[in-house]
This record gives sequence, structure tokens and C-alpha cells, in this order.
Amino acid sequence: MPKPSDAFTLYDLRVEVIATPGRPMVCNHRAGDWFELSGENLRFPPRQSFPLYPLAALLPLLPAKQRPTHRNDWMTTDAEVACPDPNCGARFRIRRVRKRRFRHSAVSAVPLKQRRRRKPAR
Repeated sequence: MPKPSDAFTLYDLRVEVIATPGRPMVCNHRAGDWFELSGENLRFPPRQSFPLYPLAALLPLLPAKQRPTHRNDWMTTDAEVACPDPNCGARFRIRRVRKRRFRHSAVSAVPLKQRRRRKPAR
């Protein structure tokens, strides 16, 4: 019997700062700033920083956004998140930019348990 695959798919994400018309941005980000998430790695453009508190607010959403979801799930349809500072007009658009395959054995030291085959019902 062939060994089952330990592969799984995640989306790479791009998070971009979007300005809200008529509202000032008071945190240290500008419209058009961005970062990308690939697997577990964040990548920022050269010479661009990103403020800690908005990043901390975004981080819990990103692993869920990386995973394939049902087309009706809000994680699939909703793409913008407001800055956590109530006085800041920034929003963050989270886009799925590409799919990437990973192997459990390459990203975890915990072995997968083999599934037992069920006996057919009589």
C-alpha cells in the first residue's frame, strides 16, 4: 500500500495599507505600504517599517486567511481590516496571491499518525 501524502496547501498573502478617504492616518504607516506572508515567513520591502500594534492586530487573522476556506466563509469573502487605533483611518487589505504546497515532515517534528482503514459496513 502506498504511503499517504503529507502535503498540504497554504496561500501566500499580501497585506497592503489602504487609506480611508477623509480620515487621517495617525500610525506609522502610509497608503501603499505592504508586507507578504509566505508559509511562516514575513517579508517587508527594503527600507519599509511597519508599526507594531497594527501588526499585532493582524497576526491572529493571517494563519486562517492562509488556509483554503469555503467560498461562503467570511474568511474567504472579507478582505479588509481596520487599524486597531480608533483615531487612524488606515485599513489593511489581505489578498491571497498564490498557493504553495508544504509537507508536514518539512515543517513539523511531530510525526503524523497513520489512519486506520475502516472495515466496510455489512
